[in-house]
Amino acid sequence: MAAREPLRELRGALCALLARVREGEPGEGREPFELPRFWDALGQTLQVTSQEATKLSLAFSGPALTSAEDCRKLSEDVQSAVIAVATVYYWLPKGQGTTLRKMVRDATAEVVEGMIQLTETILSAPLDRLSQEQLISTGGVWAACEQVRNLPRDNQAAVASVLAACLGVVKDALEEMEHALVEGQDPYSDIMEDEELGFRGNRDIYWSEADRKLLSSCMGLMKASKACLKKVLGVVEAHGKADSPDHIAQLDDIADIANEISPSVDELALSMYPPVNELAVRLNAAKLASVLKKVLEITKTSHVCPPSEEGWVQFLTGAVDHNMNKIKNFTQGQL
Repeated sequence: MAAREPLRELRGALCALLARVREGEPGEGREPFELPRFWDALGQTLQVTSQEATKLSLAFSGPALTSAEDCRKLSEDVQSAVIAVATVYYWLPKGQGTTLRKMVRDATAEVVEGMIQLTETILSAPLDRLSQEQLISTGGVWAACEQVRNLPRDNQAAVASVLAACLGVVKDALEEMEHALVEGQDPYSDIMEDEELGFRGNRDIYWSEADRKLLSSCMGLMKASKACLKKVLGVVEAHGKADSPDHIAQLDDIADIANEISPSVDELALSMYPPVNELAVRLNAAKLASVLKKVLEITKTSHVCPPSEEGWVQFLTGAVDHNMNKIKNFTQGQL
């Protein structure tokens, strides 16, 4: 068991490193920052980290016991490799974009977490054989390293990735609500009947005609959310640039506000299920409408929206206002 003491020390060191990666600030290097050089260096450190994970796992996979000296050397090599990944991450200045930097930070943290998991698995595994958990944990480190290699290469690509992810969530929420609103559809049809709770036959689980009129405008707002994200993603891909501090900051502003769309859509969707609380629907709709108008305004005033793109911004702003006004009319008695 003494041979494994270095592994316990390694686990402690990696946990401390993980906390620093999550909380740490970027170091502003003295040399001019070069993005291609950063990615090359990061790729090299990730390759070494993958190899060290494999060596560590293999050393504890057979009947031959690893000596305390060998275990210490392995642990030191793993720690050095992971520290090298974190060190390169710290090279990336905020000026390259907070969206990009957050992605690199989160992916770097997953590499450290993966190595902690592998270390813990080895510590808890039998001494004489390679366990299934150890294989999975080793593969987890490889996957985490590969994920970093596949990250967007600049802030324009990073923001486009964020917008695409938000669009996917909103599409799913919209499709789910469209399915539930099919004429005669019971929105709780996937819940088994329960005599005690009385799900079936309870009028509160169905939408009234008045509910459906209100929800039609809510669906209009959700569709405007999808259209907004789709159009903003399109102009970021077509016109977005990460070639100056102003352009990079504008892209970050778009990503920050766009990240508020999918939670706002989810909150509205949840309030639309029966029994419908009209005041809750109105408040959630107003919140979503406010977020959408901010997204459109920030996009319109940024470099990604040349005059040729302003038509759809105006159209979607009108669509948001139109649906919100209808929701206000349907719920005016709630104020």
